[in-house]
Amino acid sequence: MDRLQLLCSYLGACESFADVACDHGYVAEYMLKNGLCRRAVVSDISPKCLKKAEVLLEKYISSGQCRAVCCDGLTGIDRNTDCVTVAGIGGEEIIKILCDGFIPKSFVFQPMKNADALRGFLLENGCKLEVDDVFTDGKKYYFIIKGRVGKPDVYTRNELLYGRDSLANPVFYKYLKEETAKKKGYLAKKMSAESRITLARQIEEMEEVLKGEADRNFK
Repeated sequence: MDRLQLLCSYLGACESFADVACDHGYVAEYMLKNGLCRRAVVSDISPKCLKKAEVLLEKYISSGQCRAVCCDGLTGIDRNTDCVTVAGIGGEEIIKILCDGFIPKSFVFQPMKNADALRGFLLENGCKLEVDDVFTDGKKYYFIIKGRVGKPDVYTRNELLYGRDSLANPVFYKYLKEETAKKKGYLAKKMSAESRITLARQIEEMEEVLKGEADRNFK
């Protein structure tokens, strides 16, 4: 399965759905095609990307089930939308979208990087994370954060860094081993003393997490 197919597997039924930064609009198509929402909105800041989604979703737009909006982030999305997804962009970008707009009642986010920053932001701003995990399409690893507005759980440092569910997922440990080896490779390159210290600290933290792998009997 590819990234978007795996992402869609985390989505549930709702009355209204918004696919923000939708690009081709495949996620909204999945929701509409499978009867998981009664109405959907696709939005993108790029008219060119939005046009691709409009072509894909033409029959749903014609029937009134879907609306396409060219806008920046959530600025064109109704605050009462039941579920919002943002995928394929960085965690810091998703944070900016939420700060400039609003935190949806429920959401599924798939940040391409800086998942820890997004995770921390959501917890600090009154969100309960129901799924905080990692998956792979066989080529790359992706963090997935699904939640809603609600009382947040208390997270440990490792949970903040990597995701609560990730720490019980064998896929995560494979990812962490690969990331540790990659970062050790970076140490052989020229860099500032400050960067070297930061990188060495990251490797140390990752290796400490990996020590717990044997206790979980993952292979």
